[in-house]
Amino acid sequence: MTISLVILLLALLLAFLRLFRGPYLHDRVVALDLIASLAAGMILLFMIKTGEKRYMDIVVILSLIVFLGTVAIARFLKKEKK
Repeated sequence: MTISLVILLLALLLAFLRLFRGPYLHDRVVALDLIASLAAGMILLFMIKTGEKRYMDIVVILSLIVFLGTVAIARFLKKEKK
């Protein structure tokens, strides 16, 4: 469990690096999506470790919001490109 959390934290740091250094907006959108996915994974690990099932609602809502945000930004970037 601890090793998984450390790996997720390392991936989170690398994603934040891409978010701040990304030369294009597309890179930043993908990095933000990855950060949200990693946060959901960390919440799930915490849920497994503590045995609390109420955190599953948070993960589902977070995933839905991030998905809708990513789709909206992708549509905006597609319109901007034309």
